[in-house]
Amino acid sequence: MEKTPYWEMRDLVTIGIFAAVTKVTSLLVALVGGGMNPITLILKNLLFTTLAIVLLYKVRKFGALTLFLLVNILVSLLLMGGSLVLIPAMVLAGIVAEAVIMILGGYARSANLIIGVGLYDIVFKVSSVGASWLYMREQQEMVIMSAIIVGIGYIGAFLGLFSGAFFVKELRHACIIRS
Repeated sequence: MEKTPYWEMRDLVTIGIFAAVTKVTSLLVALVGGGMNPITLILKNLLFTTLAIVLLYKVRKFGALTLFLLVNILVSLLLMGGSLVLIPAMVLAGIVAEAVIMILGGYARSANLIIGVGLYDIVFKVSSVGASWLYMREQQEMVIMSAIIVGIGYIGAFLGLFSGAFFVKELRHACIIRS
């Protein structure tokens, strides 16, 4: 009897495609929006959260969010020169979110996925402000500015929870997501 692997090829391809789409859309939003301004921060976070929710609905397995984040980190480092400082916070937030999804009853319940992604967003944002404080605590003004920027970005992440649920509903109606 042949044992089936935990990660099927289609799951890994789906995670890779979603990570690539997330990075490309983030880059396009930044380029079209003229860089770092409140509207592009909100839009980039909205797109990231929306795509993360759709991904978890498509690949309902423990580790999908963390694997998605790791691929995102790798692409960000190679393509955009992402910050190494935020890697531990991002991975920690992903693991915490996935643990909470499992504690709440697993990936079968739709509400658990939205709660998990929302928790990831808030844990990552708070951790990134904490890292900012750790490195810039002598200049409190810089920490305050980074907290404001992260807060503005979180508005988009919060809105992304609702847009993600809406997109999943529409994708179910189109039979692209079947669960």
